[in-house]
Amino acid sequence: MTDADQARDRIREDAVETALDKLDLDTKTRLLAGQDMWSLPAVPGIGLGSLVMSDGPIGVRGVRWSADDPSVALPSPTALAASWDPELARRAGRLLAQEARRKGVHVVLAPTVNLHRTPLGGRHFECYSEDPLLTGAIGTGYVSGVQDGGVATTVKHYVANDAETERFTVDCVIAPRPLRELYLAPFEAIVVNAHPWGIMTSYNRVNGISMTENQYLVNEVLRAEWGFDGYNVSDWMAARSTTGDILGGLDVAMPGPQTVYGPALAAAVRAGEVPESAVDAAVRNVLRLAARVGLLDGAPAAVGEPPAELDGQALARELAVRGFVLVRNADGALPLGAAALGSVALSGAAARDARVLGGGSATVFPERVVSPLDGLAAALPEGALSYSIGADPSEEPVPADKGFALRAVCRDASGTVLGEGTLPSGQVQWIGDDLPEGATYETMASIEVIGTFVPRESGEHVFGTRGLGAFTLAVGGRTLWEGVQEVGDEADPFEAFFGAPSERARLSLTEGEPVEVSLTYQVPDMSAIPLKAIMFSLLHLGPRLDPDELIAQAVSAAREADTAVVVVATTDRVESEGYDRRDLTLPGRQDDLVRAVAAVNPNTVVVVNAGSPVEMPWREEVAAVLLTWFPGQEGGAALADVLLGHAEPGGRLPTTWPAAFADAPVTEVIPTDGRLEYEEGLFIGYRAYEKHGVSPAYPFGHGLGYTDWAYESLDVTDGTARVRLTNTGTRPGREVVQVYLAPVADPVERPASWLAAFAGVEAAPGESVEVRIPLPARAFEIWDETGHGWQRIGGTYEVRASHSHADTRLSVTLDL
Repeated sequence: MTDADQARDRIREDAVETALDKLDLDTKTRLLAGQDMWSLPAVPGIGLGSLVMSDGPIGVRGVRWSADDPSVALPSPTALAASWDPELARRAGRLLAQEARRKGVHVVLAPTVNLHRTPLGGRHFECYSEDPLLTGAIGTGYVSGVQDGGVATTVKHYVANDAETERFTVDCVIAPRPLRELYLAPFEAIVVNAHPWGIMTSYNRVNGISMTENQYLVNEVLRAEWGFDGYNVSDWMAARSTTGDILGGLDVAMPGPQTVYGPALAAAVRAGEVPESAVDAAVRNVLRLAARVGLLDGAPAAVGEPPAELDGQALARELAVRGFVLVRNADGALPLGAAALGSVALSGAAARDARVLGGGSATVFPERVVSPLDGLAAALPEGALSYSIGADPSEEPVPADKGFALRAVCRDASGTVLGEGTLPSGQVQWIGDDLPEGATYETMASIEVIGTFVPRESGEHVFGTRGLGAFTLAVGGRTLWEGVQEVGDEADPFEAFFGAPSERARLSLTEGEPVEVSLTYQVPDMSAIPLKAIMFSLLHLGPRLDPDELIAQAVSAAREADTAVVVVATTDRVESEGYDRRDLTLPGRQDDLVRAVAAVNPNTVVVVNAGSPVEMPWREEVAAVLLTWFPGQEGGAALADVLLGHAEPGGRLPTTWPAAFADAPVTEVIPTDGRLEYEEGLFIGYRAYEKHGVSPAYPFGHGLGYTDWAYESLDVTDGTARVRLTNTGTRPGREVVQVYLAPVADPVERPASWLAAFAGVEAAPGESVEVRIPLPARAFEIWDETGHGWQRIGGTYEVRASHSHADTRLSVTLDL
């Protein structure tokens, strides 16, 4: 920090104290409670503006769940971590800060740095990795980038929100060593190295104590030990105890307007249950945040001039390319050279209707989405590409999307229109102030989702609803269903709240012939509900064609083509916030499709459109397998770049990819009597595979490029590994040098090996490069449960310079 930076810090702190001294108790406690879904109240008397927050792991949605103001949609966090490039993550963060400023957002509720403890975690696409060091490094880059742009980050979910089942109440029972060495480690690295301005505490309990009330992990570890001086906000609706939360170090309870803070907190202070100094400490953190983002008069913003503007589409495309992981490339099947390219037979429902992001709060509405079909059609000569569905993983109706043009019309009891707005799909998801202008919860009596549908296929179309309450469904001017959807016995809390998807009617329609559609929802009385929200959906499912016939059509096209490209994917019902996965199989007949196509075309390339691992039982039967994760809005263009050789797939696996679910060493996500025991201790991810002697399909760190590398020398001195390597191929490329430590005759229980450091290098064909990779002291330490501190473990270590965890290229011994 420069002298000028320190001077500005002092001015900000002085302004914070001056503002704090002017506030009375009621104003202070009101400032700690959301005034609505996404913001804190302004206090004009002290020159304090209203702090605005927004979800933002892959794009900044803004405060309204609407497509009227589109957002850039970047690849999923697993894709960003697959780049193994913190500087690339920093550039992504700068773009998101740019988006936040454009939308009037001061605080981005990201990044998510929970670990991939088990491949069943339903929200793992929103997290980075199974490894704490890689997670911390990518998270540090992201946080630094967003805050370079003068926008705050909120690192989440602190801590151990590693699965979705019973996430609101589960007690995660974790021994001190794995808690410190695995689950807290990414948060610590980001706090120390990136100085984030915010932390979000999670819903769950850790070792019996709710994280919003966890004095030890928040006040003692996060603040006193690591030096965190930002604001600590609850996950939405996680705050449950006025006194427990404020004494546990929770600064802000969201969302508002009714929370456990505000008047309730002021009353607790007046009753002597809470010292006013605890309220002052929380308000001080909020005022410091406001000062940093430029919302407090008399305090200079932390960033005076934001970085140069970035091209969102170009960066989204680059990020996708850099995150793609080529896990198999038999006989150099990729890239498809111009001479050998010829015709391409593309198949898979996700090739046409790309899944570019995961389900849940990370959802944004991009201005455009480039599907694999779009990207390849634009890149290939006319007539070279054919497309067939092959297999459709969607087996139940989903929010109306392709072919629908919809809007929502809000009316009062007399039928007078109060307001209306466009809808990106058939899903209405209004929380708090998301309502169209002119509509209010008090005056609305009905909401009609209305518009036109132009079918893409002829046949029997399914229409349905999701939501609780009274509905009327009409298509083509004819009422097809009228009724009430009641609360069922759904075990999943999302389904209990939203209602399960329900088929309501079937209707034969003709391709290309538009029909009017309408779903009217009767708005219930919500006067007694503290958090007002309306959530329901018009659902649709296209004609169910014979699965064998679909596969036969894809096989016929593949047999005649020079190359077959099959896109397989998960669905929202497989990977989403709110629930965990049951297994790792691809939905529908997608495995059958791959096998059938590969049987007739030896040049079959499979593109896997999933945010986290899936089983690939056919992987040895195809020429190439490319993992694209959820690739963001430019995914199809990036795919064409990589398949045609215009760019090298830059990714390395951030998480181990098992051959089968049965091989995964850690799979427990379902609590027993409310407790989820982390019985595996230190052994998750590649650490667990190595301990149990299980060979995965593809190991942690694995990824192939379009060139080859010779590792020539490794020297370790003064805490630094020096690796010299040469690009022995015919193309320029990038290699990720991974350094692992393996103790010899270990005196304490540790994994057999672990990632200690990594670095990316680039070289032209024939060029040699040397990279210096510092080995952090922490890599040689364990958490001493008796001494309650970090302990350096001496002895002999094997230091490995590796291409992946399972591919050691050079090793030397090091004595400590």
